Amino acid sequence: MFRLDENEISFPDPAIYDGHEGVIALGGDLSAERVWFAYQLGIFPWYNPGEEILWWCPDPRFVLFPDELKVSKSMRKIMNRNVFTFSENQKFREVIRNCQEISRRGQDGTWLSDELMQTFIQLHEYGLAKSIEVCQDGKLVGGFYGIQIGKVFCGESMFSKVSNASKAGFIYFVETHKEHLQLIDCQSHTEHLESLGATMIPKKEFLKILHEKQ
Repeated sequence: MFRLDENEISFPDPAIYDGHEGVIALGGDLSAERVWFAYQLGIFPWYNPGEEILWWCPDPRFVLFPDELKVSKSMRKIMNRNVFTFSENQKFREVIRNCQEISRRGQDGTWLSDELMQTFIQLHEYGLAKSIEVCQDGKLVGGFYGIQIGKVFCGESMFSKVSNASKAGFIYFVETHKEHLQLIDCQSHTEHLESLGATMIPKKEFLKILHEKQ
């Protein structure tokens, strides 16, 4: 296992280093500079708060190509009826806080530590992280956030307080930005995103697309 030096921002090349079950390295810190550098390499942090930081680049990679977005008839009706309203980068702190606090089936606690949350807030202030907000009757009911690298959006986490809110926000984002998006990185498999058209591709294919679009 490759251990990072806290005094040097560097990672092993994920194109030639497979790590262990997708884990590329461990240790280091969560400075905005290190996290931003990691994302540009196709690496992201994912670990349990209180434990050592783990850095991942899984193979295969779960992604969505904008042209392959699937919208069911029921979701299209919801979108056409304007059940929700959408905004971008207006409530980043609220979105990421909800992503941290929302309870999830099969999970005890959250992987999103306070330290990592503050790093993403800093990246947002730098213009590198963005949020999509979903509102209903003027209240925030869903949304997600992630890192934008050229024409690749690396999704981090989403939340939903009412049925279909996060799904509607995702559809809005893809359909609004698909002309300027090559790929959406979903990182690891979820049935929720698979139903919207996300699929697995080899790590090398993902890294090639990521590096072409920077």
